[in-house]
Amino acid sequence: YSRVEKMSSSAYGASFAGGDFDFVGFLKQPQTILRCLSWVFSIVVFATITAEGYINQHNSQEIKCMFNENDNACNYGVGIGVIAFLACVIMLIIDANFPQISNAHRKIIVVGDLVFSALWTLLWFICFCVLANQWAHTSTKLPVSHDAARAVVAFTFFSIPSWGLLAYFAYGRYRQGVREFDQEYRDPANDHTTPYPPGPYAGSGGAPSYQQSPFSHSQEQPGEYQPPSY
Repeated sequence: YSRVEKMSSSAYGASFAGGDFDFVGFLKQPQTILRCLSWVFSIVVFATITAEGYINQHNSQEIKCMFNENDNACNYGVGIGVIAFLACVIMLIIDANFPQISNAHRKIIVVGDLVFSALWTLLWFICFCVLANQWAHTSTKLPVSHDAARAVVAFTFFSIPSWGLLAYFAYGRYRQGVREFDQEYRDPANDHTTPYPPGPYAGSGGAPSYQQSPFSHSQEQPGEYQPPSY
């Protein structure tokens, strides 16, 4: 098991590579905890909006969003929450199987996790601003569940740092993988510190040693030609 193979098996934060899966250790990882929290936050947001976020006034049968009767605000919150919920489930499954994934695919996964987490941090921030603004302009005359609305706004806010930390850890895993390959991998063709193997005719101490000539040392001298006997 060479140094390069060992390095590749644990690259990009695959800490459980080469051994049995440690479920307790996996649950204690910061990324796992953050994904679970982000998963719970997304459920609270989209489930609360779906269950209690739409109201209708007594004199109308039309259903409106409880955030200033702005349906786009509710739709945005539900959409962001559902996609975040699915992404957390998928990434938890990938994290559990991460050590068994090839190193080339690990890099793609880590980069994708970094980009998605950073993007969703921004989208959750926009969602919080929109919902908080619409809630501030919501009429007190509407039959709105204030606790439900506050819960949606609060857990939308909580999702911002959770996804921001996920992006931070994904960036750390990416830097770790790049740094390990830059520092530990060395191309044998460019490695001038490794001594060349001794040649087939090298003797002790690297001194050249030649094999004995296949011809006899008793060569006939010039002028001593012996005629063949018949």
